[in-house]
Parts: sequence; structure tokens; C-alpha cells
Amino acid sequence: MSLDITRINPAFADVMPQEYKDLVADGPFGRQLGVRDLGTFQELLEEHPLCAGCNLALAFRALVASLPNPEDSVLVGSTGCNSIAFPQLALHNVHSLFGNQNAVASGLKRALTLRFPGRVKDVVVVAGDGATADIGLDMTLHSWFRGEKITTVMLDNEVYANTGGQESGMTAQGEVRNMAPTGKKFEKIRLPDLAVDAGCAYVAVANTGNLARLGKVFRRAVLVAREVGPTYLQVYTPCPTNLKMNPAGSVGLAKERGKKDYGFREHLTPEAEQCLAAREGTAGSGEEEKNAP
Repeated sequence: MSLDITRINPAFADVMPQEYKDLVADGPFGRQLGVRDLGTFQELLEEHPLCAGCNLALAFRALVASLPNPEDSVLVGSTGCNSIAFPQLALHNVHSLFGNQNAVASGLKRALTLRFPGRVKDVVVVAGDGATADIGLDMTLHSWFRGEKITTVMLDNEVYANTGGQESGMTAQGEVRNMAPTGKKFEKIRLPDLAVDAGCAYVAVANTGNLARLGKVFRRAVLVAREVGPTYLQVYTPCPTNLKMNPAGSVGLAKERGKKDYGFREHLTPEAEQCLAAREGTAGSGEEEKNAP
């Protein structure tokens, strides 16, 4: 979109909500900001109703703060804990039916490409593990097989958190959940490996124990999706409510898992490496990224 449409008509300036005035005056639109700049600008995500200590909320905040061009981005969500944060988001966003998010994002990306030729429009899916790896797995995989130029982010709390704590396909084998009292019977789905095999140009695994890295890999995923092909980012976001732990300790758990079985890793195709070498060399100006093909 043009930033001109955010300007407030002087005749209505006295009746506009303060939050909108703050976004126009001090939001991230048209600027190159990231996780390290949080606290210095008006954030896109206002107060949300997620649980205390929710790492999903923490990851969501880091992601929207790291969008290369928030004014030209559309987020597509699905049913889950994160979906109740979407109404608090000052970005174009879509709530899809449970599991349909990658199909909706694919159509949206194609439509935006036709409607705005020559202009970059980033489409990013943000969904939980149930929507991505269980109920929506078929549409997730097929968007990757087709080479859709969208970014998929899975916020993996390893549980169906908003419906009482059932195990999901991403729950680790043997883990006990509220509605899985005898423990998970099969192995955690290796979705990053599936993403590589399905043709994703960029795949990364991260956690909320390192927000600077999370912001960086998310930005990389969006830039590669623009020019090369589908990208996938999987983020470990522990749920203190269903894990029955002190909310203050949830980030510590993310760091601990990051040193064990949820460590950082990254996969790039040669085309993705070339793309990032060109784009990251121009980081800071913003205009080069925005007008890239």
C-alpha cells in the first residue's frame, strides 16, 4: 500500500484514536526496524489476551517487529491460541478455517501479484502446530510442492493449547499432556525435514530463547520467499499453562531445549544463498528490498 493512505485528514485529526495517531507518527511503516528496536517505536501488536508467560505471544511480537515491509505485508492465521492475538494486530491479516491457511495464502499471494504487478507484497502464514502439522498438513505440503512464494511460520508449543491440552503431532514422544495421560505414542513429526524434501528454499528452526536470531531468520525467510520460493520457519514456543509451570520460567525452558533437542538450524538452497547475499548487503536502506522482484 502507499504510505500516503495512513496520513490523517486534518479535519478528523481530533477524533482519531490515539493508537492510530501513534502508529502514523511513530510506527514501523517505511522504516527498517527489528527485534533490537523494540521499545523505541509504536508496536504493531497491542495488548493481547494470551496467557501470562506465553512464548507464542513473545514469538509473535518478535515476528511482526521484524517484517521487512510491514506496510506491504499480509499475515494469514488459523484457529489456535495465536489467532486471538490477530485482532490486536495493526496489519492486514486474514483468519482462515482451521488448517486452510496455506491454501488461502497461496491464492492471496497470486491475487496480489496480479493486482499489483511490479510491487512486492509479502504473504506470511503464522499458525500453530495443530494447524500446520496435523489438520493443515496436506495444504501446507502442497503449497510447498507447488513452489508458492509464501513464508510459513509454525509456532510450535507441542500441544493443542486452546482446547484443553491434547497431544499434537508435534508433541515429543512419551510426553504427558492434560488429555494424553499415558504419554505420546509416536515420534514428533520431522516437519523441517519434510519442508526441505518438499522444495522449500529456506528452512530454519529456532526458539524464543534467542529473539535476535529469531527476528533475523524470520526476515531471511520473508526475503527468500519473495524471490525464490516457499520458506518455512519453525519456532519452539513453550506453553506454561499446559506445562503447568511458572510463567516466568518459560523462556528459560526455551533456552534449555535450544541446547538439547530444539537447537538452531538452517537450510538454504544455492538460490536462497544468492538471494540473501544480495539482499542482506543492502539491509538498512529498505528501498532496495521493497522493490526487489
